[in-house]
Amino acid sequence: MCSSMTLEVKPSRRRSGEKRSMQVSSLNEVKIYSLSAGRSLPEWLSDRKKRALQKKDVGISRRIELIQDFDMPAVSSKIKVSRDGQYVMAAGTYKPRIRCYDTYELSMKFERCIDADVITFDILSDDYSKIVFLLCDRYVEFHSQHGRYYRTRIPKFGRDFSYHYPSCDLYFVGASSEIYRLNLEQGRYLNSLQTDASENHVCDINPAHGLFATGTVEGKVECWDPRTRNRVGVLDCALSSVTADKEIDGLPSISALKFDGTLNMAVGTSTGQVLFYDLRSNSPLIVKDHQYGLPIKSIQFHNSLDLIISADSRIIKLWNKDTGKVFTSLEPEHDINDVCIYPNSGMLFTANEAPKMSIYYIPVLGPAPKWCSFLDNLTEELEENPETTVYDDYKFVTRKDLDNLGLAHLIGSPLLRAYMHGFFMDIRLYHKVKMMVNPFAYEEYRREKIRQKIEETRAQRVQLKKLPKVNKELALKLIEEGEEPQNARKKKQKKMPSILNDDRFKVMFENPDFQVDEKSEEFRLLNPLVSKISEKRKQKLKILEHQETLGEEEEEEPEGKPSDAESSETSDDEKGWVEEVRKQRRLLRQEEKLKHQKWFKEDQQTVLEPKFFEIKAGEEFRSFKDTAKRQKLMKKTLGDRLQLEERVGALSVHDTTVGSKQVTFKLKKSEQQKKQQEAEKHHHQERRKLRRSAGHLKSKRGRGRPFH
Repeated sequence: MCSSMTLEVKPSRRRSGEKRSMQVSSLNEVKIYSLSAGRSLPEWLSDRKKRALQKKDVGISRRIELIQDFDMPAVSSKIKVSRDGQYVMAAGTYKPRIRCYDTYELSMKFERCIDADVITFDILSDDYSKIVFLLCDRYVEFHSQHGRYYRTRIPKFGRDFSYHYPSCDLYFVGASSEIYRLNLEQGRYLNSLQTDASENHVCDINPAHGLFATGTVEGKVECWDPRTRNRVGVLDCALSSVTADKEIDGLPSISALKFDGTLNMAVGTSTGQVLFYDLRSNSPLIVKDHQYGLPIKSIQFHNSLDLIISADSRIIKLWNKDTGKVFTSLEPEHDINDVCIYPNSGMLFTANEAPKMSIYYIPVLGPAPKWCSFLDNLTEELEENPETTVYDDYKFVTRKDLDNLGLAHLIGSPLLRAYMHGFFMDIRLYHKVKMMVNPFAYEEYRREKIRQKIEETRAQRVQLKKLPKVNKELALKLIEEGEEPQNARKKKQKKMPSILNDDRFKVMFENPDFQVDEKSEEFRLLNPLVSKISEKRKQKLKILEHQETLGEEEEEEPEGKPSDAESSETSDDEKGWVEEVRKQRRLLRQEEKLKHQKWFKEDQQTVLEPKFFEIKAGEEFRSFKDTAKRQKLMKKTLGDRLQLEERVGALSVHDTTVGSKQVTFKLKKSEQQKKQQEAEKHHHQERRKLRRSAGHLKSKRGRGRPFH
């Protein structure tokens, strides 16, 4: 289940007393903290106006700005971290530029504008002193600390490059079948490597043994040995990524490539699959589909947890490389261009199709970097104090809530954002509509809060035998049993804990739905002496309530033997047990009789209404009866059939050649039979006047035939 919220926290000691906001999402119980949540200020504003706006706008003043000015004017395309971890380099537009951020100072170190957009770049040194940029106009630029050092041009448009440290060679791949080699030690181009592909998209070099691999547009990976400059293997990834249940137009091309250790390699395709290979096998160990059909743009490895971090333009997925099970996932608001992991930590940087570059912190992946170690303290405080979570700008509402507010017509409009089984709407709009629908809601809320505060202050007073609001008699009974055992047998037993102090039974004394119904039949039969005992407890309850109102303490009876009055009362209760049971049974019988009499009167007053949808059984439906019985009847003689049809007075003759015929006849009746029929008819008329309805019995049980 995935959820998102905004948290207000105190980020560090140097910023103590100042609340900050942080957006948190959770999937598979893995929390992801977005450190770049919140609105960014326009860069054309002066410092004075920015400070004034921060004072006025609470959303801007509460945001966590981990690195100052960590954004681009329009879009960021690539982002990388130097080997020493001190510098973060990012490329973006518009205008095309690169920015370097110093993590120790938490601010931007320098910014350089260039002539064309950056396709990709790489940091060759431990710091920012040696950087290589591949531009979209076929130029390759080399930068040092002071700025651009040298630029050269490659024959075809480039798409990716890799640096081979042992030989100081740069391998460029692009819109050509050749792989261009530029030696930085000699300062000249070397012989190119000829591939079988028409174009090459990505490339990578294994840092362990120096194997060079390139991904082609035909969906193949070609591996080359830089020492001999010969191809050592070809891997067909397109056929492994195509499945029977997924229709793909053409073969997928290779869009991402990354080595892991000496023998493992991950390949991303343009159709959204990630294939994990062992170099000793030509079939993938596991194939992971992003299910979006978008090209894979970045693949990273997290070796401590055996995870692969793959990203397309819409989602970042973290999954196990052995089982393929999703560890967690992240869906930013804007499209993703690149993903970078800060070394040995749980921090992620993303370059987006938006001015602001995103920073995410996942504590499960690792600790926070040294330059922002206060993030660990923040997350610990948030886990210890979950009540500090507040929803910031949006309110989650269901379809039923929209119907109650009269906003169902807004479904599909920009004012409602669909999410899971409901919608997100602006909290200001929600409060306005809520006030219009129920203008007295705030007053009721205020009264309830005041009542709760008064109850809390009352609970802090010193009171004797504070009884709950629900099931007071049961609570009083439990208190009496806990204080004073009824017989010596209970004294010998171990003292059991009272359910009044047990949190599992807390709701029984707070929720009115759990109130014991003393008028129910079960309660009266199971508690034959409830009348006498309840009277005693009610008297005691009145005394306790009177003491609570006056704030007086109850005088306790000295310990020792029970008084004579109590002993006499217990003896009377034991003697009158049988009488009380008989009395309760007698009362129950009388109540049952009264109920039956009431039901009988209601039945007498009811008037039968004709049910036109019911089909009455009559002689006209005799031909629709069982066909087997009718066939047997046809085999009999005319005399036998006349005897069977004597009561009906009708005879049906069926002939397959001519058709069906019906012969109607009347038997001559004697005077005695006529008198008997008239008497029966008169008797039935009297019964119809006196009878009561039995239609409900027929509809429920389905027995007997209805009266006519």
